[in-house]
Amino acid sequence: MLKIFFTSEDILRTRVAPAADPVWELVLSLHLLQGRSRDPLMANWRRSVARTLRTDSAADRLRLLFALNPPRGYFPDFLTPYESLAGFEAGLDAVRGTPVDLLRRDLTLLSGETPLPSSASALARGEPEVLRHLTDSMARYQELAIAPYWSRIRAAVEADRARRARALLDGGVEGLLASLRPSMRWEAGMLEVLDYPDTRELYLDGRGLLLVPSFFCARTPVALLDPTLPPVLVYPVDRLGGLAPEPGRGAGPAPGDGNSQALAALLGRTRAAVLAATDDGCTTGEVARRLNISPAAASQHTAVLRNAGLLVSHRDRNTVLHTLTPLGRAMLDA
Repeated sequence: MLKIFFTSEDILRTRVAPAADPVWELVLSLHLLQGRSRDPLMANWRRSVARTLRTDSAADRLRLLFALNPPRGYFPDFLTPYESLAGFEAGLDAVRGTPVDLLRRDLTLLSGETPLPSSASALARGEPEVLRHLTDSMARYQELAIAPYWSRIRAAVEADRARRARALLDGGVEGLLASLRPSMRWEAGMLEVLDYPDTRELYLDGRGLLLVPSFFCARTPVALLDPTLPPVLVYPVDRLGGLAPEPGRGAGPAPGDGNSQALAALLGRTRAAVLAATDDGCTTGEVARRLNISPAAASQHTAVLRNAGLLVSHRDRNTVLHTLTPLGRAMLDA
């Protein structure tokens, strides 16, 4: 079990990452790809990516990257720098700039559990050419395994952020932390990660905690090993039906009146309005109030949209929060 201890100052400084973190998603996807997970939601992604990597001419260049990310156990802290909050390129720049003492420490820890290729010795010495090779490998893997699915990953993380925002509005930061159950438990200034593989204690000491919702995070949340680094806790989100490659990678044109009319013709005017109302997350009661319909009618319409794969619903005590799935967002934005 991991126990994270908060002061009142830590509670004030706790926040949720502003978007899906591209470097964390990359690293955690490597663990899932190499592991033995039987998650049916990820089976097609694993088969597709494995097939792509087998046929890619640059696949041999990914050997070091895969070795640094075993499917289980420790992986180096330096691969997921805090700077990736600012985007993928910022994260890669931070990896290239990792101090030699941190490289040596992380790789020494990893080599005690996992066989490493000979290039890891040069990496531990901080040789710029090897660091560049590593980040080039990360960029190539991201292009092959993550980029075709990014809009789905982003939509799932955005749906989770809507849930956490609701919890924050209703209960403050303590409500936000309490909303992380059942994998975590908040009580009296301490957040417990229940199925954490090691027994650890982390004292935030006024630094606050960055919560990072992640599509590729497995069932158990992940924290950095080094307690002196900015405190981060990565936790899994609802995968909203799994991954399928997107036909295009742009956001598409902004919806206009013609789109709204077409959506109404397909779903019916009220259900189209319900779908639009849940764009940023909406409870059943709020749907009813916004559209001036009865709570029973709002519940019925959201159930139909959920069964069609356009909404996902999360119950928290007596409230049900509805958010768009990737398919629902695609229909709304089409």
